Amino acid sequence: QVQLSESGGGLVQAGGSLRLSCAASGRPFASSNMGWFRQAPGKEREFVTLMLWSGTVTYYADSVKGRFTVSRDDAENTVYLQMNSLKPEDTAVYYCAVDPTYSGRNYAGYSYWGQGTQVTVSS
Repeated sequence: QVQLSESGGGLVQAGGSLRLSCAASGRPFASSNMGWFRQAPGKEREFVTLMLWSGTVTYYADSVKGRFTVSRDDAENTVYLQMNSLKPEDTAVYYCAVDPTYSGRNYAGYSYWGQGTQVTVSS
């Protein structure tokens, strides 16, 4: 079993930055595949970024490439999402998710989820 807790969301102006954190208890992130997803009002949950358990491979959705960066601190068992050059269309609830084996972009493949943190970007 694993429990996830996101933090770091808030209100920011377009062009600003935020750093989201996802802290885990139980299974270390180094032993699981980890993804970030987001869901805007009236829209389906969408893939943002993925980090494989090895930490050597990452993937980003085209909409965030060059602006978002995922990283992790194994000692703290925490994964970070650095979000720069934020746009109003980035407004959504952001979720972290982990799974021991799944490493795709379909949210249905992940077993464990955090409660989400709200990111609002004003224009």
